[in-house]
Amino acid sequence: MDYRPLGASGLKVPALSFGAGTFGGSGPLFGHWGNSDAKEARRLVDICLEAGVNLFDTADVYSNGASEEVLGEAIKGRRDSVLISTKTSLPMGDGPADWGSSRSRLIRSVDAALKRLGTDYIDLLQLHAFDASTPVEEVLSALDDLVRSGKLRYVGVSNFSGWQVMKSLGLADRHGYPRYVAHQVYYSLVGRDYEWELMPLGLDQGVGALVWSPLGWGRLTGKIRRGQPLPEKSRLHGTADFGPPVEDEHLFKVVDALEAVAAETGKTVPQVAINWLLQRPTVSSVIIGARNEEQLRQNLGAVGWALTSEQIKALDEASAVTTPYPYFPYRRQEGFARLNPPAV
Repeated sequence: MDYRPLGASGLKVPALSFGAGTFGGSGPLFGHWGNSDAKEARRLVDICLEAGVNLFDTADVYSNGASEEVLGEAIKGRRDSVLISTKTSLPMGDGPADWGSSRSRLIRSVDAALKRLGTDYIDLLQLHAFDASTPVEEVLSALDDLVRSGKLRYVGVSNFSGWQVMKSLGLADRHGYPRYVAHQVYYSLVGRDYEWELMPLGLDQGVGALVWSPLGWGRLTGKIRRGQPLPEKSRLHGTADFGPPVEDEHLFKVVDALEAVAAETGKTVPQVAINWLLQRPTVSSVIIGARNEEQLRQNLGAVGWALTSEQIKALDEASAVTTPYPYFPYRRQEGFARLNPPAV
């Protein structure tokens, strides 16, 4: 397993990390992801550690805390061998104090997560979404207190826009608060929006990407092909409305290219899709999920080899979309491109 710095921090994370959203699966979304209990989760954790995957990502909102509880049981007795990443900010109830990133919410959320996980510290806490109702200074001050208390090692964000990340980093530098070292983002061959603004920001500011849904919300598993109906057992039947939309023709164009590269390499479609991500700028780790041992071992096959430059070019071209304003001049016009060379 390759280990990479998490952004500009000194924390080394594996190229592949494990997403525990399938642990304790319940509810309209997470019930479709998987429902691993503690025994099943421990077996998946065993396989991950054998392969060098020691970073496990979860969130308080995953199955209303059950994911953290199951993960805590699965790592019991080997806390020093793993890195725990969890998230907070999304609603955990209907009350006014059950959502957001206020000082009181963050303190309560961290304490609750520590209890569910059965640990006294969290390696990486990420804000699951930007809270526009709370001053950024209050958020950063609370995180600073939690880091100084030893409850958190590093802090990051997830699903933030460029200006939200940059404002937070600027204020952190001004006041001496901990900087965000990670941004957990959606990024895949059928969802490359991350590249326009957030990737250049990450390069400039030392913010590493933790990639969620690297298979495009289950669309790049190799089960969806041009001219074929969606498999009856696909979780997309129950979760498609929750995920980023993709036009059918664009999806099939990408899948066609993936299948061609898979045939050349002897790898599977999802292995090729994940390997492509591992060669992109700023990507510190790609979060893989699995409902069972077979899926996990398949996804672990995405490392230990590399696509050729020709194969990367074929996938780049198949997955390219129209560059949005104001970024398209920097890609198409020589004068702009010379001033701002593209990150990819």
